[in-house]
Amino acid sequence: MGRKVHPIGFRLGGVRDWESRWYADRNYSDQLHEDLRVRRFVRNRLANAAVSRVTIARSGDEITVNVFTAKPGIVIGKGGSTVDALRRDLETRTGKRINLNIEEIRQPELDAQLVAESIGEQINKRVSYKRAQKQAVQRAIRAGARGVRIRVSGLLAGPSSMSRSVTEKDGRVPLQTLRSDIDYGQVHVHTPGGRIGVKVWIYKGDILPAGEIDVRPVVAPPPVPERDRPRRGPRDNRGGPPRGDRGPQGDRAPARGRR
Repeated sequence: MGRKVHPIGFRLGGVRDWESRWYADRNYSDQLHEDLRVRRFVRNRLANAAVSRVTIARSGDEITVNVFTAKPGIVIGKGGSTVDALRRDLETRTGKRINLNIEEIRQPELDAQLVAESIGEQINKRVSYKRAQKQAVQRAIRAGARGVRIRVSGLLAGPSSMSRSVTEKDGRVPLQTLRSDIDYGQVHVHTPGGRIGVKVWIYKGDILPAGEIDVRPVVAPPPVPERDRPRRGPRDNRGGPPRGDRGPQGDRAPARGRR
């Protein structure tokens, strides 16, 4: 049995905040399912707008919906027509007043959910999963990430192969450190050969008690020159000392000849 903990839920109340911020005493289940319906409707409506997450806050009969997207122009539309239509549809479905806010994600390379969706789209277009993983890791490191880990699991070689997992990583991802700012995203890719899962961890630094983010650069150890690397001497097949080595009496052991 694996002991896996969701990296975002593990840090709730510390360095991460809840995506739904409200309190209910009696009708908790109704509001919970309403939040799920709102998120599902927004994601389906804005499927091509690179939506990372949707946060919801309630105050009486008023709902505030914050949509975090890397393409705010698609969400807003020409003259705000698209966002107005989305707000009206949400009010019709919920029967409550909706305040819709659009938040722009300026660095989509550091958003784990968007990175996972990008890799999933490339796999659907029959791009090599290894190439997609390596390019995503390189882009995240260049954007300022201190560590990235991407895992792809499923029938990677086709429907006639066995299921396996391939991981590509760079830097460090301290999952057990509570103050580490780790973003996590996962996507299920439905391909003709089966379902493939994509998981992405991005480590952005440590959040200090004062609320500041530790942005110290990660210094990689210098590579060891080839001439300084330790080398093992030749040994015979039986694991004894090298041939021609001196014996206990200081004499050189005779070399074994062929009969």
